[in-house]
Amino acid sequence: MSSSQRRVLLAKPRGYCAGVDRAVQAVEMALEKYGPPVYVRRQIVHNTHVVSTLEKRGAVFVTEVDEVPPGAVVVFSAHGIAPEVRLDAERRGLRAIDATCPLVTKVHNEARRFAAKDYDILLVGHEGHEEVVGTAGEAPSRVRLVDGTAGAADVEVRDPSKVVWLSQTTLSVDETIETVNALRERFPSLLDPPSDDICYATQNRQAAVKAIAGQAGLVIVVGSANSSNSVRLVEVAKDYGAPAAYLVDDAGEVDVRWLDGVTTVGVTSGASVPEELVAAVLGKLADHGFGDVEEVEAVEEHMTFALPRELRPAAKTGAAHTGPGTRRGG
Repeated sequence: MSSSQRRVLLAKPRGYCAGVDRAVQAVEMALEKYGPPVYVRRQIVHNTHVVSTLEKRGAVFVTEVDEVPPGAVVVFSAHGIAPEVRLDAERRGLRAIDATCPLVTKVHNEARRFAAKDYDILLVGHEGHEEVVGTAGEAPSRVRLVDGTAGAADVEVRDPSKVVWLSQTTLSVDETIETVNALRERFPSLLDPPSDDICYATQNRQAAVKAIAGQAGLVIVVGSANSSNSVRLVEVAKDYGAPAAYLVDDAGEVDVRWLDGVTTVGVTSGASVPEELVAAVLGKLADHGFGDVEEVEAVEEHMTFALPRELRPAAKTGAAHTGPGTRRGG
């Protein structure tokens, strides 16, 4: 097959979202401000290469705060924490920097508010995911986890007239709608969250994949296996017409046999993936005749978030930092 017949459709937006950019910068700036080691509870974002790079600079990743020496600096990951984790850090005298994504914090605030009004909260999400654990921790006696439509069929509430649904921010938009519709059939009085819980970046990256999937014989999603939003992109690609879709951590995991008989390859990346990993995948594809790259933009993205309070310049406490795409690419 002539290389002139081969092309890559590169999804945009892709890669780093504002919350990930903020969280990674938080660790980098903490290392600059306090010097290593800086401890981080859980992976700061779900990407093995980001974690490895920060470890080389002096970040130490731990599972729980009781592994952090008293008085040390600890950064909480972008996925959010339950209130007891914050209390444990305070009891140990740790200098805590909260890198929770502001959109996750919004869901935490909603959980507290509805719990205070004595609602049962149907939390749509995946059991065991760090974000779900953190949100449920805000109101453990009121939150009921709903993992897909099967969970919607089984969940029980105290009063069907006082229920609200919230969701993990990194879910598939389509699957979440399906789950909520199943919940509403059982609980007609089900309240919606005041604003959409699935984050803008998750929705935008899924929209971009939908735009290329039907034209591609293969879609490659760059992202780690524990990244919920990256896994969802593979599912969305298949649901919207791609005959095959694969998740790869980096270019080394791209199997050139996937390219047999393929003329168009779609490429995207999860919200915690640095752009250099995508560039390496494009380089490997170019080496095998896929040098023609067309970027397909589904949605313009300009969101930025201010740095955690502890890391903002004293004279500019309200200033937002450089957004994703300007510093690392997105």
